[in-house]
Amino acid sequence: MIAIVRTRTLHALRAGASEARAAARAARIKSEQHQLVGDLATDAAIRAESAVETLRAALARTTADAARLEGELEALRAQSLLDTEDRQALRMLLRTARKQGSRADRVYVLLHFGELHSVHISWDEAEIAAEADGAPRTGWASLTTCGDGSPTPAAGVPWRIRQVPLGGTR
Repeated sequence: MIAIVRTRTLHALRAGASEARAAARAARIKSEQHQLVGDLATDAAIRAESAVETLRAALARTTADAARLEGELEALRAQSLLDTEDRQALRMLLRTARKQGSRADRVYVLLHFGELHSVHISWDEAEIAAEADGAPRTGWASLTTCGDGSPTPAAGVPWRIRQVPLGGTR
């Protein structure tokens, strides 16, 4: 069987085929562009996912470092408080040592009927010791001097306090 085709139809079919080929070529180019855009989007998504993982790891390290530093800060604060307490205690010990280290320039000797009874660092302590052993609470000035201001004989007075200088010759 032989088919007869008119020239006009043949030209129309050839023109339609050319248009179809051009449309297919345009679709292929468009498809390639969409494929390229899709590949670029996939690459960007992979890079973004890698960046997110890196940032999460950095966040975990930073959180751990912050917790460690916070612990160290608490320890340092506690140490600072201990240091402050230690400094206060040292100051108090230094004051005490200075008080004890300051050499007395005199002592007070408590005499009982002219005999040495005890030695004290202050007049008041000597009086307290004498009163504890039976001396009267008042009248100490009359016990240590006569009415004219001259010293009374040591043997004639039951209790007497005498100031004695310490150190070199005076």
